Amino acid sequence: MKRTEIAELLDTDAGTAAEIATSFADLRRINRWFGGVATAESLVEAAFRNLNTNSLTLLEVAAGAGYVPSTVQQRMRRRGLYLDITLLDRAASHLRNGSLTSATAAVVGDALALPFRDSTFDLVDCSLFTHHLSPEQVVQFAGEALRVCRSAVLINDLIRHPLHLALVYAGTPLYRGRITRHDAPASVRQAYTIAEMRGMLAKTAAVRVEIRSHYLFRMGAVAWKA
Repeated sequence: MKRTEIAELLDTDAGTAAEIATSFADLRRINRWFGGVATAESLVEAAFRNLNTNSLTLLEVAAGAGYVPSTVQQRMRRRGLYLDITLLDRAASHLRNGSLTSATAAVVGDALALPFRDSTFDLVDCSLFTHHLSPEQVVQFAGEALRVCRSAVLINDLIRHPLHLALVYAGTPLYRGRITRHDAPASVRQAYTIAEMRGMLAKTAAVRVEIRSHYLFRMGAVAWKA
């Protein structure tokens, strides 16, 4: 299945405030039921294990409402592992749709020009973000993420596959918002395969790249910094 770039409505806030909030609620359910949270948890848990620590700082890029990292943070805490999260999104309206607490930092900024100094965070993470980027932009983002992290970049995204697209269309009755009904199939059509992601990350300064497939056509990629 050839990759097709399609503008997603949530990217441009093409909807009312209520429609955008409904779309974020749909995304929470999709991530909870269909592997998004599980993939993120697996990536973060592996980072804790590999770095042999019980405390890490994490920048979540294109964080949106911040549901995925905050859920992983809660699950890690139950295991005695502490994740200090900073959320970054290009739109303040996206961040306001989340459940931010006083302990969560939130920054409006550009993922392709991250507004942080080198090696500011232990980890840089993103969920359902890289499929929005062109191949050249994925390499640019990964380079920026490697710059501001100390240890690794974690990428949690969809895998492009015809069966995945069929499943997304079959799940249409579960989507409560018109934005999701448009954006969900668009996301699969412009997602990358594991081979494509590996090739893009090979063009960065990462010293090692690990990519695994996860439940329901999710990929988890780790680009390790020297």
